[in-house]
Amino acid sequence: MNENLKVTVIDHPLVQHKLTIMRRKETGSNEFRQLLREIAMLMGYEITRNFPLEDVEIETPVAKCTAKRIAGKKVGIVPILRAGLGMLDGMLDIVPAARVGHIGLYRDPKTLKPVEYYCKLPSDVADRTLIVVDPMLATGGSSSAALTMLKEHGAKSLILMCLVSAPEGVRVVNKEHPDVPVYVAAVDDHLNDKGYIVPGLGDAGDRIFGTL
Repeated sequence: MNENLKVTVIDHPLVQHKLTIMRRKETGSNEFRQLLREIAMLMGYEITRNFPLEDVEIETPVAKCTAKRIAGKKVGIVPILRAGLGMLDGMLDIVPAARVGHIGLYRDPKTLKPVEYYCKLPSDVADRTLIVVDPMLATGGSSSAALTMLKEHGAKSLILMCLVSAPEGVRVVNKEHPDVPVYVAAVDDHLNDKGYIVPGLGDAGDRIFGTL
């Protein structure tokens, strides 16, 4: 991996094992969706590892005690439509109280540039840590545009979580949003001339929804 990339690769064995199955062209949509949900939950567990804690006094059925709870900002999850929806349920499995926003972007097939068509966010984005989810970080255009949109709406604490990335996309996000931590399950080799990640896993949206 290029040492200049500012990215955290979640190399947990279960994540890597499930990703390998997802990469296989023989894997059908049903299994692909289930694996993506499971990986999103596992990645969410790792991403939230360093969330701050605070002491709270509680009473168990046996005695009063001092216990821990998550402190600081509340969490929001923002999938980039449409493929990001495949990671939403896994994140909600681990952070069920999170608010959910949606950002709609598609990549122009000729320019490979992102085009916005939808944005609906919680009213209190400035008070939340927003985890932006999208399975693929290819050119970086869509992810970077989504992060820019969120900042324009007042977001101050952002995390980007993707499944598979290309070095080119990571560099774009690092350059345009150096304040945003990037978490992925893999940094692949490169982009091909159509903007697809190599070796990648194909079009994540098509494989999630069976629209090949």
